[in-house]
Amino acid sequence: MSTEFEQGCPCGDRKVPDQHGKCVMPEVTFTAFIMSLNTSALYHLGEIADPATGKKVVDFSLARHAIDTLVLLQEKTKGNLDADEAEMLKNIVYDVKMRFVQGVQDNAPAEHSS
Repeated sequence: MSTEFEQGCPCGDRKVPDQHGKCVMPEVTFTAFIMSLNTSALYHLGEIADPATGKKVVDFSLARHAIDTLVLLQEKTKGNLDADEAEMLKNIVYDVKMRFVQGVQDNAPAEHSS
């Protein structure tokens, strides 16, 4: 089963055509790497459905791991990113942390008053 992108791309296999039409892996950039980790966190928070099944799965442990990885990168790259990269990373970390907290709260067992 191929995605809409792959159907429109002559390369398939997650490759893209370069400037000469040769099928290559997409360029590795800091932004693409951060977006990949963000997608992973959102997937594990149940925000994004599995493309193969269409089902949403929540796994807070794996979501937490992706978020911790983003935070680690934020700490280790402080002062080494351009303004746009730093702002993007700050916003993504904030967003996934808030979604994590909300997801945990939404899935917490309800307390019963006696």
